[in-house]
Amino acid sequence: MNQRILLIEPNYKNKYPPLGLMKISTYHKRLSDDVTFYKGDFIDFVLKNIYSKLLEKLTLIDPTVLWGEKEYIFLRYLKKGTKDDFQYLCNLSDDVFISSNLEYYRDYFKKKKYLQDPEWDRIYITTLFTFHWTIIIETINQFKQLCKDQKQVIVGGIASSLLPNEIKKETGIYPIVGLLNNPGQLDKDNDIIIDELPLDYSILYEIDYEYPENDGYYGYMTRGCVNKCPFCAVPTLEPTYRDYIGIKEQIEDANKNFGEKRHLLLLDNNVLASKQFNKIIDEIKSCGFTKGATYTIPNEYELAIHGLKDGYNDNGYIKEIIRIYQKLIKKCPENQQREMYSKLSKHNLLSSNTAKKEEILALDEYFKTLAPRLSSSKNKRLRYVDFNQGVDARLMTDENVKKLSEIPIRPLRIAFDSWSSRKYYEKGVRLAAKNDIMHLSNYLLYNFTDKPLDLYYRLKLNVDLCEELGTQIYSFPMKYHPIKDPEYFKNRTYIGKYWNRKFIRSVQSVLNATKGKISSGRPFFEEAFGHDAEEFEEIMYMPESLVIYRHYYRDNGVTDEWREAFNSLSPQKLNEAKRFIEQNNFSDISSITNDLGILDVLQYYIREYNGKD
Repeated sequence: MNQRILLIEPNYKNKYPPLGLMKISTYHKRLSDDVTFYKGDFIDFVLKNIYSKLLEKLTLIDPTVLWGEKEYIFLRYLKKGTKDDFQYLCNLSDDVFISSNLEYYRDYFKKKKYLQDPEWDRIYITTLFTFHWTIIIETINQFKQLCKDQKQVIVGGIASSLLPNEIKKETGIYPIVGLLNNPGQLDKDNDIIIDELPLDYSILYEIDYEYPENDGYYGYMTRGCVNKCPFCAVPTLEPTYRDYIGIKEQIEDANKNFGEKRHLLLLDNNVLASKQFNKIIDEIKSCGFTKGATYTIPNEYELAIHGLKDGYNDNGYIKEIIRIYQKLIKKCPENQQREMYSKLSKHNLLSSNTAKKEEILALDEYFKTLAPRLSSSKNKRLRYVDFNQGVDARLMTDENVKKLSEIPIRPLRIAFDSWSSRKYYEKGVRLAAKNDIMHLSNYLLYNFTDKPLDLYYRLKLNVDLCEELGTQIYSFPMKYHPIKDPEYFKNRTYIGKYWNRKFIRSVQSVLNATKGKISSGRPFFEEAFGHDAEEFEEIMYMPESLVIYRHYYRDNGVTDEWREAFNSLSPQKLNEAKRFIEQNNFSDISSITNDLGILDVLQYYIREYNGKD
């Protein structure tokens, strides 16, 4: 008997699709199970699920009414029981059973009867970063109620692998820790290794959320890392290093079933440690990612129709085709738009709620002649490879960097975790430039054992190297949190030995203004972090609003006023003021001190200056 499988990603913002759920979808579809993917609010999911049941009933009672066109009104009625909505929906048909069904399903939602009759055989919930802890726990506790047997609620992913005992404590479910890389982990009656399965890209069509990075192949060619850095989660997530995992078969599967993707994003944690590194690069090249390789946008309509005809994911492909119709209409002249609207209206294809597979296929001959307008074979785009987790500068050599340059890597990400590693880092950047790898990025760990000035010097070194070598380096400062202390890791309140709350907040304020990354240009860098170490320290002590909205307050003279008040303090009083500022708590400055000079400085930190746009 086929199972009903629900895949859930909590409703947080994230850059990449959930690879684990995409593999699990492939797994269950190979077992002929019915799979649904959802990312969003729990109540919205429940309402839409109840609405689909009601829609099915009303369509059977009176198929002459396009009930699916009234989704918003139905959802509002089910949620609020609005009398006007009830009357409006009843008036759409003369059948006496309409009202009783509306009342039944409104009561079904209002009294939470859906919890008494759960319909899912198994529910999978992925977890990402621990700073999403509240929404992760809420999601697990809500959706687990919809499973027939809560022992079949399976939680996994990064956050739950790092804090499994806390997940168990707050949800009653002990998660899967690490990877699904052994046969029989989910079901003992088969030997499928889920981690090695290709991704099911079709589930992404089922949701409204659009991932910022959605135009690539995703995968691994190694797992784990040979290092055991104390600040890193990889030893917990991927404790065993595997130095080669083939990706060609997965790419061929994606091409066959979902169409070519533009980029290749690999999440290897230390690819340079692999003894089969040359084999990895050669395989990447054989998959079409050679230096200068280009990509032509495929005919998305043909891909969606192919998927619909295959019956692999009707719900997802119907939604995707309706979206394609809307994009295609905008590409056509006005007279053709009217014709398209007429055909879509006649076949009830203006909304995915009223669309039927057979009606889409009935119009295939008409739309496939128009679909090429969405792409052009002349519009070729460069392809890139991204080892997204970065490479280890200590392992960069003339030989392996030259080999790396054979693929269109952009950017080359190099970790720069401490100022003490600058010799290796600088050598790596120079080797990259020597081999014509000119677009780089790095992760800068801070709030660990480093001092604040160490962060400044690392950022400045990037600027200096860019000017000398002609490279472009984008830096991404990343705050350290102790992975073995659940409270610090969940709440992100850890303060390193040489840091304080104000300095942490000041760095975050700069990153807010720069959207999380620091570009390679000197003017940009000096504006954000200062011309020298002394100015950097001043920015660290500067009021948050003056950092984020620096142009506004500088142009209005407020920044100069603060600077004059701050620097006019005697050395003793300045040290005292700095101690107060470092605590970053200005809710009641009058209770901190009665010194008028210090109070004059602290007034710039109070709430009235925050939030200026």
